[in-house]
Amino acid sequence: MSNQAKYDNPFKATFNGILDLFKKQIPIGKLLDEERLDGKTCLVTGANSGLGYAVTVQFAQRGAHVIMACRSGIPSAGEQAKKESGSTKIEMMSVDLSDLVSIDQLVEQLRNRGISIDICVFNAAVVPSGSFITKSGFDQMFLVNYLATFKLANLLIDQSIIKKNAVSAPRIIFVSSESHRSQQNIDFEHLGIYEEYTMGKVIALYGYYKLLLTTFATELQRRVNQNGVNISVFTLCPGPVNSNIAKAAPKVFMPLLKIIFKLFFKDPKDAAEPVLYLACAKSLQNKASIYLHLMQEKKVDPKASDPDNGKKLWEASERLLL
Repeated sequence: MSNQAKYDNPFKATFNGILDLFKKQIPIGKLLDEERLDGKTCLVTGANSGLGYAVTVQFAQRGAHVIMACRSGIPSAGEQAKKESGSTKIEMMSVDLSDLVSIDQLVEQLRNRGISIDICVFNAAVVPSGSFITKSGFDQMFLVNYLATFKLANLLIDQSIIKKNAVSAPRIIFVSSESHRSQQNIDFEHLGIYEEYTMGKVIALYGYYKLLLTTFATELQRRVNQNGVNISVFTLCPGPVNSNIAKAAPKVFMPLLKIIFKLFFKDPKDAAEPVLYLACAKSLQNKASIYLHLMQEKKVDPKASDPDNGKKLWEASERLLL
């Protein structure tokens, strides 16, 4: 079965995601208890639930000051994370990644407070029931799962909130998916153009937007590390996670999905392992670029590592934000 065929509908994507959990893997390493984040400031998008919430709690347990950048769950998710982690060094900041103005406001708040981010986890994503046009004219899933992250990452670097540092490089971590291998090519001609679609096309588009995200991450690494490693740029697929990301699925399928998620998908606490490793492992200090599938290092899809694709995607994304 081709990579594209593995992820072209919800049933195949779910089956292959579960199958990956049972395949033999050679882990990149194991994180030690003494590899901590004391004195580090971390920002996690989509941190109010699921994987982002689990990452927040474990970052805080390792000594980090964690900023939960979320659209909802304020302040309840933050208070719960404090209780669960036993740390008071957790705060929530509001951002709606389907609203470009909200991204500007978040960055302005961070800059005004003089906050410097050492580790940034771009985790937020949506799996809607179909197309939804935002006030900026972009489809919600395209905006949240790709373009908003492109904008936010660049603003954080341009505003020196994530500061280039050749001695102790900050780390940017993108939560992608193995489904980024599912699409044939990036359609630069129609990038960002709103088109209506139904639930049947959501999974294929999800993989396509993960391809865009992974291509961007690879190109970002090239651009920030032209003269040595100034920012580590890591990407990962956590595997299938038992979260509420599929909450927009048709109600008729929800009972079955809940059973499948509970039986076969990873608990967010366990699924957070590759994120924690990429954020904390001392062996990765000043590494330029890594992609993990679960805990195994792999190469990204050739389309995502193609420099020409990276350059074209970057330039096309900038034009969309003008």
